[in-house]
Amino acid sequence: MGYRIAVAGATSNLGHEILNILAEREFPADEVVALGPRRSLGTEVSFGEETLKTRDVENFDFEGFDMALFAMESDEARKHAPSAAAAGCVVIDCSEAFRMDPSVPLVAPEVNAAAIGGYREKMIVSCPDAASSALVAALKPLHDRARVRRTVVSTYQAVSGAGNAQMDELWNQTKGMYVPGQEVEPNQFPRQIAFNVIPQVGAFMEDGSSRAEWQIMAETKKILDPAIRLSVTCVRVPVFVGDAESVNVEFEDFLDEDEARDILREAPGLLLVDKREDGGYVTPVETVGDFATFVSRLRQDPTVENGLNMWLVADNLRKGAALNAVQIAEILGREHLQKG
Repeated sequence: MGYRIAVAGATSNLGHEILNILAEREFPADEVVALGPRRSLGTEVSFGEETLKTRDVENFDFEGFDMALFAMESDEARKHAPSAAAAGCVVIDCSEAFRMDPSVPLVAPEVNAAAIGGYREKMIVSCPDAASSALVAALKPLHDRARVRRTVVSTYQAVSGAGNAQMDELWNQTKGMYVPGQEVEPNQFPRQIAFNVIPQVGAFMEDGSSRAEWQIMAETKKILDPAIRLSVTCVRVPVFVGDAESVNVEFEDFLDEDEARDILREAPGLLLVDKREDGGYVTPVETVGDFATFVSRLRQDPTVENGLNMWLVADNLRKGAALNAVQIAEILGREHLQKG
């Protein structure tokens, strides 16, 4: 006996990825329904060899459904997820809507899967931001060995993390550079994104941090260890898919880079590609469509007593969000909801 699954936000890039991964991993579902806002009613989406017609999330009855995977904006998630939860359907939400709610578990499956059991309080499990997900996956095995004291992170984030309209703006601005008179002024971003980098991801907060920078700091503490000190700078780059991060870690205990390589090589969800030669590292374009978080450029930091530097890259849609949501659903089904 399989599960009844709803995918809310099925017409978004993230929703497409969730449906693809559910099919690829042969999730034990007897029924999968695609939901979206009223404007997308009837839009067809693919689920394996099937074609699903999108239904209106506003009027959808979640009664009898086991899990709902939400790929909607935060405001929409706040509006519809509680209704699904109240109907007895466990919500797995990919937005930031519930991440900092102390009664909602924030789960990176390779790091704190045991926290999923806390779903019962609100019937909601939250997925971290894609950049946070990659960071905690790499820090966790090293933290277990040498205790992370402080981390300095610079992210280089793809436009797909902002949405479809932002991807269109990058594409149109890029084309406009080569066609006089067809230049596209910034609309979705505060500055031109084509052939440029923007040191702002999300709105600014009172302390000068952007929303995305605060999220990475807060989510890492909630998932991994509240004692870790973090300094984060988030940068939007003209890449469609694939986030990268430059990470400097200071530990309480000394950790040799060779031992760190051995640890990371065996850690779940990570792939170590670290050759000290031209091209001996991974860049965003190579991660598209992959399930792993890649680690490269691992080396000792000579400026602190116990420091390492590394480079992380992952497909922000597939691994950073969609796979996490499906992995949480798999664990819920296997260890908590067990049917049949």
